[in-house]
Amino acid sequence: MSTYEVINPATAEAIRTVELADVAAVDDAIERAQRAFEQWRAVAPSDRARLLRRFAAVVDEHIDELAELEVANSGHTISNATWEAGNVRDVLEYSAAAPERLFGRQIPVDGGINITFAEPLGVVGVIVPWNFPMPIAAWGFGPALAAGNTVVLKPAEVTPLTAMRIGELAREAGIPEGVLTILPGKGSVVGERFVTHPGVRKVVFTGSTEVGKRIMAGCADQVKNLTLELGGKNANIVFPDADLSAAAAAAPGGVFDNAGQDCCSRSRLLVHADVFDDFLSELKDAVSGFRCTDPTDPDADMGPLVTAAHRDSVAAYVDGAEVAFQGECPTGPGFWFPPTVITPDDITARDFNEEIFGPVLSVVPFRSESEAVSIANNTEYGLSGSIWTRDLDRAIRVSRSVEAGNLSVNSHSSVRYWTPFGGYKQSGLGRELGPDAVAAFTETKNVFIAVGPAAD
Repeated sequence: MSTYEVINPATAEAIRTVELADVAAVDDAIERAQRAFEQWRAVAPSDRARLLRRFAAVVDEHIDELAELEVANSGHTISNATWEAGNVRDVLEYSAAAPERLFGRQIPVDGGINITFAEPLGVVGVIVPWNFPMPIAAWGFGPALAAGNTVVLKPAEVTPLTAMRIGELAREAGIPEGVLTILPGKGSVVGERFVTHPGVRKVVFTGSTEVGKRIMAGCADQVKNLTLELGGKNANIVFPDADLSAAAAAAPGGVFDNAGQDCCSRSRLLVHADVFDDFLSELKDAVSGFRCTDPTDPDADMGPLVTAAHRDSVAAYVDGAEVAFQGECPTGPGFWFPPTVITPDDITARDFNEEIFGPVLSVVPFRSESEAVSIANNTEYGLSGSIWTRDLDRAIRVSRSVEAGNLSVNSHSSVRYWTPFGGYKQSGLGRELGPDAVAAFTETKNVFIAVGPAAD
């Protein structure tokens, strides 16, 4: 097997060498998952729920450990990483309620009775990105396991450590061998094999739209079940009647959180022309107070970017752009880039339309509600966004008009484990989280039972 040297983004120092799975190892894991599936699907719903609750409890006992590991591997701030580890626990607890509530239906028919069953798919391949290694892993394996499937999971090559540890915690919690397998490796090897192996019945992928298209095309060859959560270039619309101070204070967190490495990042800020200059002044003050520093600092708002190559990619977007102002960040070792605000003259500018995936915010004015909606929708993506207004009619009207799967009014909150999450257009297919998440990992089987006439 080949290996990968894991780097701490804040120090640029190597912290561990990880063995990467080859095709033979992936095939072996899938075959073991297939065998485990026959036992796992037969586990009584109450027992499966109990094991998932135990898994959640074991994760809870290791929140601090997982958070510190994520800080070292991904450069996330300690406060964010602690929330992310807690989200794994919460998703497992929420999913644990599902096995005993996966109801079928009885449908009235002539000549007998008709019933449906929600049956597990089999082996599910989950491909996790590097920007949120823990939560997005749990969004895949939590509901999949609850429905009675087994899971093979590929963490991102650069950020495998927390997923590997969570796999160990699953064993400690009593999850049977082969039910959840973590396979560090290259996407071109492990992820590709999830797509091509006939034993994998569903693929769950979070990542770039470009890669998602290739996965979708590969799954089509086998008519393989698929969930995609892809890119985003999300609008943050500020109307003149909004609480401007609150909107300006919240804007940096809406785009610079996790160093902008977030598909839900509100990286396009649309501000009404009547309040544009005043808002930009308040935004400058808010950005200057956004702390980009050592991610182990409990007061840090933002850490480094994940790799040197990604930092260089982000910098290339800013080079030559209309930079209005920037925040501060460390200049020493590590993959740092400052919070940056751009004011493009043209909404066709590259930085305004392409997903930069870094701490870069583009701000433009608009003059009417219809223009704001038009600008917000003028993108191939449709994942998230925010609307700031005190006018309830406008809030509902604009929410219904913006083409995005997850919108917030007077907030930048996009993700709750008990509500659906997913995108429109090229931001993906299907929904994760929420009350219907487990159903996405089942097939509906319909059974008709003929009933003969009563004997006299």
